[in-house]
Amino acid sequence: MPIPGTPSRAELVDHLVRTRIAGDVATPRENNLSHYRQLANGNRHYWLGLELGDRWTDEQDVLAVMAERVGVNDDPEYRYGQDTIDPELTVAGLERMAGRLRKAADGQQRVLLATGHPGGLLDVHRATATALRAAGCEIVVIPDGLQTEEGYVMQFADVAVLEHGATLWHTHSGEPMKAILTGLEREGSPLPDLVVADHGWAGYAGQHGIDSVGYADSNDPALFVAESEGTVQVTVPLDDHVVSPRYYDPMTAFLLAEAGLA
Repeated sequence: MPIPGTPSRAELVDHLVRTRIAGDVATPRENNLSHYRQLANGNRHYWLGLELGDRWTDEQDVLAVMAERVGVNDDPEYRYGQDTIDPELTVAGLERMAGRLRKAADGQQRVLLATGHPGGLLDVHRATATALRAAGCEIVVIPDGLQTEEGYVMQFADVAVLEHGATLWHTHSGEPMKAILTGLEREGSPLPDLVVADHGWAGYAGQHGIDSVGYADSNDPALFVAESEGTVQVTVPLDDHVVSPRYYDPMTAFLLAEAGLA
């Protein structure tokens, strides 16, 4: 069960492993390698709103980044079975993200929060938005009437999401973020100083030149590749849809405490 209050670093590491947010995660090795290959082969669905050109056409280069930044097994001959996320890398990513959130709070910056994984991470982003607003940040309100081919771009609890058929939609696409940024420019509103997101929401924002931090799973290599290139500032490795969204509460509490926002 989730631990109450704000955990210590050691307590959080233990919690991440027990809840399989990190450690031995649910995503199997074969799925990870398949996605690394798809990215290397130029399948834009796996680019998460980024423009990677021909810089990552060798899937072994992608695996090397994922071993370094996520903690997956670095052996290219290991093809099937259990794969891992190093919980120490998860916590280190949270600490780096906290530093950028602290900068946003100190500068009372405009922040946009968004998720392509509402079933897992919506409340992580909502709590972050609430804390940033309390610290004096402006939480960006997205324009009305935005949509993509997948559905409508909406905002719930200060978090931008994709809605399809009266359901919050899981999406890897960067198109919803493109719709928001285009809509803000069209109405003459300033763009965000910071985007806190995941999937294509984070990738497209970073590609557009906006400071972008976010979360990604071991089978979503694009944001880690982008972090290695400096397009995305921070990518926190984690399983982005575990059994209960409440399992992320201690992680969120740690993040906000490290940022001085608790």
